[in-house]
Amino acid sequence: MGSAIGLRTDFDGAALRRLARASKSANQARRLLALAEIYDGGSRSAAARIGGVGLQIVRDWVVRFNACGPDGLLDGKAPGQRSRLDDAQRRALAMAVERGPIPAIHGVVRWRLIDLVQWLHEEFAVSLDETTVGRELKKLGYVKLTARPRHHAQNEYALEAFKKGFAAELAKVRATLPKRTPIEIWFQDEARVGQKNKITRRWARRGTRPSAPKDQRTKSAYIFGAICPEHGKGAGLVLPFCNTETMSLHLAEIALMVAPGAHAVVLMDQAGWHTTGKLVVPGNISIVALPAKCPELNPVENIWQFMRDNWLSNRVFTSYDNIVDHCCEAWNKLIDQPWHIMTIGRRKWARGS
Repeated sequence: MGSAIGLRTDFDGAALRRLARASKSANQARRLLALAEIYDGGSRSAAARIGGVGLQIVRDWVVRFNACGPDGLLDGKAPGQRSRLDDAQRRALAMAVERGPIPAIHGVVRWRLIDLVQWLHEEFAVSLDETTVGRELKKLGYVKLTARPRHHAQNEYALEAFKKGFAAELAKVRATLPKRTPIEIWFQDEARVGQKNKITRRWARRGTRPSAPKDQRTKSAYIFGAICPEHGKGAGLVLPFCNTETMSLHLAEIALMVAPGAHAVVLMDQAGWHTTGKLVVPGNISIVALPAKCPELNPVENIWQFMRDNWLSNRVFTSYDNIVDHCCEAWNKLIDQPWHIMTIGRRKWARGS
């Protein structure tokens, strides 16, 4: 019969007992106390009784402790079953997710886990359940996200060209101003808020389907909103409709919020009431039109989503005045949180001075 394996010499019984008291793992503490008994001259049988195990397990603890110290007595994660997908199959799965389904072939317009289970079986004769496929997708870095809407007729080249050419547009405005005039970059848009309100996602227990009130009446109002992300400020009005007169009122409101001596470059879409020659534009404002069908360029679109998700959705408005009150309250909350305007609205390609 072989001799017992000795313990490493850089620890002693007192040190292991201190570590056991400080440990957050009950199993590690139990193992430390068992080995402390050996350090203090006790038998391996006594250590086994303290640990509640057999002599062979105590021997394993000694080997792990000698190799890795106290950390070697922590519980390790079970390796689990070996994955049924190899690297080539994972790459094919990632390509299929990136490419998306073909409705005429796969019968769906977006991948569900059950669809990917079927696809893997058809392509590689590999049978997996939905939970396993979900885990594989997470390992590959995929999560389920809501798609960002994009206009079906959008010209992507125009969008990128506007970003690259914005500095030149800013230079044209600067050339018309006195030297060293500070320039503020503003973004403007309108949002309709009405009794036919939106329903947003909400936390609920798995397996249930939460409900939210939904009105079918049609009264509504418009929030005219503009933000200056670099300075975390905004200017808003709640008005009954969109036309040249209401847009002129909003530009006047923006002009009041521009810093004294500064000039505002206001980026907005090409709605009719934005481009008409009848629009009254204050002297401290210049308008730059965004490319058509490119709402991604306007961060106010993200502001609307933030306000709806947090303050305006899942409500029933009793009257037009009630709509106005809630819109004003939501906009004022936004103005009171300039950090949200800055984090949501900043764009690298849009910089003032």
